[in-house]
Amino acid sequence: MNRRSFLQRAAHTGLGVLGLPYIVTSSALGKGGAVAAGERITVGCIGVGSHGTGMNLRSYLAQGDAQVVAVCDVDARHLERARKMVNDKYGNADCAAYRDWREVIARSDIDAVMISTPDHWHVPMSVAAIKAGKDVQCEKPTLTIHQGRVLSDTVKRYGAVFQTSTEDRAIGIYHRMAELVRNGRIGKLQTIRVELPAGYSVHDHYYGLTGPQVPDWFDYDMWLGPAPEAPYHPGRCHWNFRWVLDYSGGMLTDWGTHLLDTAQWGNDTERSGPVEIVGHGDFGADDLYNTAKTYHVEYTYATGVRLIVDSGTPSIRFEGTKGWVGNRGWRGPLQADPPSLLEEQIGPDEIHLFTCPGGEHRNFLDCVKSREDPYFPAEIGHRCSTLCHLGNIAMLTGRKLRWNPDAEEFINDDEANRMRSRAMRSPWHLL
Repeated sequence: MNRRSFLQRAAHTGLGVLGLPYIVTSSALGKGGAVAAGERITVGCIGVGSHGTGMNLRSYLAQGDAQVVAVCDVDARHLERARKMVNDKYGNADCAAYRDWREVIARSDIDAVMISTPDHWHVPMSVAAIKAGKDVQCEKPTLTIHQGRVLSDTVKRYGAVFQTSTEDRAIGIYHRMAELVRNGRIGKLQTIRVELPAGYSVHDHYYGLTGPQVPDWFDYDMWLGPAPEAPYHPGRCHWNFRWVLDYSGGMLTDWGTHLLDTAQWGNDTERSGPVEIVGHGDFGADDLYNTAKTYHVEYTYATGVRLIVDSGTPSIRFEGTKGWVGNRGWRGPLQADPPSLLEEQIGPDEIHLFTCPGGEHRNFLDCVKSREDPYFPAEIGHRCSTLCHLGNIAMLTGRKLRWNPDAEEFINDDEANRMRSRAMRSPWHLL
């Protein structure tokens, strides 16, 4: 009998009066307004670096109906910090700590996993967890178009709950502008303009350093996982993986998955995509970092709507035949022309877009219970990541590409189609 079953049986049979009050606390039995342990959703956190702890672990520890029972990381320093956070929160020493993520998903007493690893691990871990019977919340984005399709199909096949982990759909400013556009307040939508940050946001002054030997607290081979073999370099790992094409797609996938989701949401194309893409970017000549530092990408949809993405200041603007609505700066105040758009009310019979003001973690837990799709499910997350990948492929090929969003393939372009997927280093695989 596992701990969860034990606590449930104790609650139902009154075992607490038979000498067990030091084992089963009143909060574990659901007294004093607490959620009974047997009713809590048990969570394992895989990847507990900066965002993995600062955002995701902290958010789960704040949810009364969730209990973090395991943490996992290839960096022993991160692992110990996360384990201590969990034990300090619950006032015990129960949290398990693993270096190998497969030990987390092998546990039958874990209901869901939170994956906060580099991008190249997102889909392999998510697919494995789903096949092991877990629900999954995973950081954005996918690594390739093909991986995103495999993930979305796997979620559907196994009936799993999957949340693409970003906060944007719970942020009032982005929800509000998407609803205004979807309800025709700016007339017929014509153009969407998005700006994302430029350059490489390198942490820990790793830029240009020569890598030493792999530290004994770091499992570099597991960090690489399915990515190509490469010599250890401190600037390659943790936060800075974002600027290496083997692991991610630069600012276009990092920031793009945020604001381009709002663009697709407002455009009512969150389960589809554009039909043409053209772009150019400066990929630099650095020995380590090789994603686009500056970029200009234009997407055209079948409706004629154009989405224009430039490097600059994070912002988004929807332009229509009757005006525009948008903002400048991350979470900047809503702006509009005419200004009266800011006072518009969405009627009860109009389009109300699904959100959860409590955020992505609250929404995920609610959906684990209801078995409904969260606000950013796998298919929509896949389509948003695809938009980012299409931009990178267009810039790398240097030509206009035609895309079939239904078949998810480029039209008459074998080279571009090959770029929809990547080989995985043995022994890792998806299927």
